Amino acid sequence: MTSSQTFALFSGLFGGLGLFIFGMKLMSEGLQKSAGQGLKRILEKLTSNRVVGTIVGLAVTAVIQSSSATTVMVVGFVNAGLMNLTQSLSVVLGANLGTTITAQLIAFKISKLALPAVALGVGLRMFSKQHQRQYLGEILVGFGLVFLGMTTMKSGFVPLRESAEFRDMFVLFSSNPIMAVAAGALLTVVVQSSSATIGITIALASTGLIDFYGAAALVLGENIGTTITANLAAIGTNRPARQAAFGHFLFNFFGVVYMLVFLKLMIGAVDYFTPFSPDYVDASGAKPYIARHIANLHTAFNLINMVIFLPLLSYLAMVCEKVIKPKDSDKKKIVRLGDNIMSTPAIAVEQAKKEVLRMSEYTAEMVRINRKALVEGDFSKLKDIEKLEGYLDDFDHEISAFLVKLSKRNISEYSANSINKMHHIVHNLEKIGDYSENIYSCAKKVRKGKIEFSEDAVTELDEIFSVVERFFASTVKEYELTDSSESVDTEDEDTIDTMRKKFKKNHMKRLSSGSCSIDAGIVYVDVLNHLEKIGDHTFNIAQAITEGNPSGEEPAAEG
Repeated sequence: MTSSQTFALFSGLFGGLGLFIFGMKLMSEGLQKSAGQGLKRILEKLTSNRVVGTIVGLAVTAVIQSSSATTVMVVGFVNAGLMNLTQSLSVVLGANLGTTITAQLIAFKISKLALPAVALGVGLRMFSKQHQRQYLGEILVGFGLVFLGMTTMKSGFVPLRESAEFRDMFVLFSSNPIMAVAAGALLTVVVQSSSATIGITIALASTGLIDFYGAAALVLGENIGTTITANLAAIGTNRPARQAAFGHFLFNFFGVVYMLVFLKLMIGAVDYFTPFSPDYVDASGAKPYIARHIANLHTAFNLINMVIFLPLLSYLAMVCEKVIKPKDSDKKKIVRLGDNIMSTPAIAVEQAKKEVLRMSEYTAEMVRINRKALVEGDFSKLKDIEKLEGYLDDFDHEISAFLVKLSKRNISEYSANSINKMHHIVHNLEKIGDYSENIYSCAKKVRKGKIEFSEDAVTELDEIFSVVERFFASTVKEYELTDSSESVDTEDEDTIDTMRKKFKKNHMKRLSSGSCSIDAGIVYVDVLNHLEKIGDHTFNIAQAITEGNPSGEEPAAEG
């Protein structure tokens, strides 16, 4: 090959591959932002039913156009304790089938629409003020770049048809399918995208450099290589998450092993059901029909794999549990968040919200324990306050760090608004925990000094504790039901302030009459002040909820 041909080869291959991968990323992100709320609703339908889990995995992957993103997300969910092992494996099976849609899209002869799609997409992205249209623009630009990248790669491979060395190398794949499987797996590990490597395979086959048999073996290898992404994401996670990633590898590895035995039979079946011969060569020397054959084989392989392994998920889970042993580092984390779910920002935002709600449960528990100690004289769980306060500190630190990282992603306006609210809510929950810890100190004084409140003081404490708990519970419930509300009932905040003032006056009267000791009075006033502060920070949470969506759009879809 001449130097100019070598340059054309490498620039065409790597330039086209770059366009393809960037196009897939752009299209996936646009789809995620456009359908973010829909993704959340799909995942909420997930049950322990393996068939439902498979359908969910297929649907989510079809939407975001990335099985790697889905499987990495599944590893994150297992790490967070939101999915069990069998459930996660069913989602991975569906994701394997869902990712074949990419190859089916590539096989369509619509490369002429690439530049018009880019032009229209750029126009929508740059000049439209509506977020949904901007996301549609990103999808169209990504779609166009995918096909533009495919065309560029095909053009780059054309000079290789004149090279005897390259022809002999690719012929080797047809005569040695195991080598082709290894090459496909290695290429996918390097590129970190099975869609991209399948695109390369289709480009090679369409150019005439490799026949259908060799391309089929490469595709099988690419299905093994794509499992590496999930296993890399599982590094540093807990044991169930590592088991889920290993299960993904086992699916595809065993599937490729038995498929190699029946590869010729499989190819014959695909040839029979797919129109036109994959070996037909047109006037330009290209094979115009082989792309559809490769796409159909990819789909058929994953469909057969899904049918075979779906009834065997429980047994496969047992194998994963036997192989992946516990580590010393497998300690249960209180906060169920991990960077591996950030690949799908809409889902990551929803998971962060669930963790904020879990944080609020610990916060409410601190208030309840203090009430039992001071009102009912039940000090049995008072020591739990220190543990709960430590949990709140962990939540505050980890959720805040997670949200900062997530905010740097390519996220929608709606997700950005939700993240901003969570920052405010988490900060105020942590402050409520601090004031609950102050009340805990007061309770310790009561127990240690055997301080007794008057009956009126106990009644008043019970009343103000009740309003504080009611206000907190109703505010959190409002946040749980919706990210944005026009109004949250904050009347209890005024009630708490009024109670504090009234009860302090009552306290002064009791001091004057001698019905309350000085020690009891000091503790009593401190508790009232701390409860008022809890009410203030609950009010701050209510304000964060009522900030609304700055874009003015309904939260039914991202944006």
